[in-house]
Amino acid sequence: MTGAGRAPQRLIAVVGMHRSGTSCLTGSLQRAGLVLGEVHEWNRYNLKGNRENQAIVDLNDAVLAASGGSWDAPPTRVHWRAAHKARAREILASLADAPVAGFKDPRTLLVIDGWLEVYPAMEFVGVFRHPAAVAASLANRSEMARDVAYGLWEAYNKRLLALRRGRGFPLVDFDIDAEGYRATVEQLAGELGLDATAVAEEPFFEEGLRKAHGSDRLPLSLRWLHGRLRRGARATIRP
Repeated sequence: MTGAGRAPQRLIAVVGMHRSGTSCLTGSLQRAGLVLGEVHEWNRYNLKGNRENQAIVDLNDAVLAASGGSWDAPPTRVHWRAAHKARAREILASLADAPVAGFKDPRTLLVIDGWLEVYPAMEFVGVFRHPAAVAASLANRSEMARDVAYGLWEAYNKRLLALRRGRGFPLVDFDIDAEGYRATVEQLAGELGLDATAVAEEPFFEEGLRKAHGSDRLPLSLRWLHGRLRRGARATIRP
C-alpha cells in the first residue's frame, strides 16, 4: 500500500489525564523500541519532553474545536469530519515502516472513537495519578483552580475506565515508589513485545519527574474513581 493507505503493523496509544505520568511512560516504552516519530523532547514543564507528536496534538485539538470544546473543556459530543479522518490516516502512514508504533496525547481520551474508526486494532496502555498531585501540577503549569482541575481529572479518568472496560488494557499507577514503577514498566514492555532489557539497563524514569504531590481530602466521587483505578493497576502486575 502507498500514501495515506499505509499504516504501522501495530499501534499502541498511551492514554491518561494531563500531568499524570503519560510522558514518562511513553518515554520508557520508546526506549524499549516503541516508535513515536518526531516528538517533543524538552519543554519548560517537562525536562525530558512530553513525547508528543505535534501533528497528532494538532489533529486532536482540531477535532475538539470542531465539536465546540477543548482539552480543558471536553465537549459533550465529538464529531470527526472526513478531513480529520484523512489527516489521521496521513499521520499513521508516516509511521507505517515501524513494526510497533505509538503515540501519546491526553486529548486522545476525548476523541478516541475517531481513532478507533481509522485504526480499529489500536492497543492501549493507561496511566493515572492521584488527583491532588495532578491539580497541584496544573496549578503550577496553567494556574488552574483546584476545583477545575478536579473536574477535568474526573472527566478524563472516567473515559479511561470506560475505554479499559471495552478494551482490557494494562493500567500503571504513577504514584507508586520508584523501584516499583521501574519494575512495572519493565514487565509491561516485555508483555507488549518490546525490549524490556533496554528499560532495565537505561530507565527513563527519574524521581525528579514527579515534582507535584498532594494528599487533599478528596470528594467521594474522586475517591471512588481513584480506588477503581488503583484496583486496575494492581490487577495489571503479575508475580
